Amino acid sequence: MLICMIALAACRKSEGISADKNARLSFSTDTVLFDTVFTAIGSTNKRIKIYNVQQKAINISNIQLAGGNTSNFSLIINGQSLNEKSNLKIDARDSISIFIKVLINPNTQSLPFIVQDSILFSTNGNPQSVQLVAYGQNAVFVNEQLISTNTNWTSKLPYIIYKSVTVAPNTTLRIQAGTRVFFHNQAGMRIRGSLQVEGNADQQVLFAGDRMENFYAEEPGQWNGIHLYPSSQASSIQYAMIKNAIIGIRADSLSANGSPKLLLNNTALKNMSITAIAGYATRLHAFNNLFYNCGQYLFYGVGGGSYNLKQNTFAGYNYSFSRKTPAVYLSDTGPGLVLGNLKTELLNNIIWGTQTEELLIEQKGLGTAESTVKNNLIRTALQTHAGNGNLLNTDPMFVNSSRYEFSLAPASPAHKKGADLSNDPYFQLFLNKDFEGGLRTFPSSLGCFQ
Repeated sequence: MLICMIALAACRKSEGISADKNARLSFSTDTVLFDTVFTAIGSTNKRIKIYNVQQKAINISNIQLAGGNTSNFSLIINGQSLNEKSNLKIDARDSISIFIKVLINPNTQSLPFIVQDSILFSTNGNPQSVQLVAYGQNAVFVNEQLISTNTNWTSKLPYIIYKSVTVAPNTTLRIQAGTRVFFHNQAGMRIRGSLQVEGNADQQVLFAGDRMENFYAEEPGQWNGIHLYPSSQASSIQYAMIKNAIIGIRADSLSANGSPKLLLNNTALKNMSITAIAGYATRLHAFNNLFYNCGQYLFYGVGGGSYNLKQNTFAGYNYSFSRKTPAVYLSDTGPGLVLGNLKTELLNNIIWGTQTEELLIEQKGLGTAESTVKNNLIRTALQTHAGNGNLLNTDPMFVNSSRYEFSLAPASPAHKKGADLSNDPYFQLFLNKDFEGGLRTFPSSLGCFQ
């Protein structure tokens, strides 16, 4: 009789455990963020709760730390310090807690800025996970921050953007020379006020993804880019390196006061999976910049707008992509946009690359389209820009395009072909020097290198 009772109890117990393959656990959070900034070797703990919301008990067949014993994280499950556990039962409408510990040495350069792992759960063959995120190397970490007072970023420590940073309207973020700004996967910078990037010829400001491994050094599409919203105004970026984003800089709408929404000079933009610049009915001035290796365009301006482009090098060489679009594309309309007036001024640029047509300016509507295209070296199948000092389909003779060296060889036809810009309103501020800070004399070389 006793044997039968034990067998019956065991049968009832097994019947009380759900075998539903759709049964899922619930978690107190889907991401455990350790936002402690370490200045010396240290550890910290967090807790996560795992809930069984089913009407029956549930058996977690396996819980494990994805990184195993090499992880910077460790787990405590039911009072035991371990990185994997099998067959853990949670009764119906009950929960358990798992404690997570992370050990960080912020001065170990082999650590990434963001240290990640995950806890993997398997229940009735149904996989689930919880992400673990901690700050690694010593840096200033910015996580979904709204900057609502005028702020200066200095070069003392790198800045790591996790998710996003937003500059509020009527607020200025000033980034000093030599500052390094790294963005985690899909993170971005949202400018609703003003961005002032103040690099110099000796100390560029760097914007890049936060992966430090050699494999990611030139890998496109690692972060979202810098977005200038309609409320933004009077932003300036000088002597910077912006690389490895989806869109390097996106600028929306004209400035309210008639000044350029962005003044960009002496900056290199490279390795964008879509385009270095995306302008949507905006006003942008760009001088002495170097653009190369982007998936679709180097410069994309649609919906009208005003573009003042002088002494830039647009090098449409794509060793990461198979690009089919022109390096520079400007139009009075665009996908989902109404027609707008388009004004373009292109002087002393090199617009060259692997496509037959590397410059395309289109007027599709009845609005005004005013174009001044003079003294540029252009690869084009059209004769639209013949004359006006333009050199068409003449190889600029870059030093070594396969190694992304876009200064000009001594025999380049682009030497001494530039129009005199000494009376330009921006001459003393920007155009009197080249990309590397050397003095520019006229007739200048075309492009950003004197």
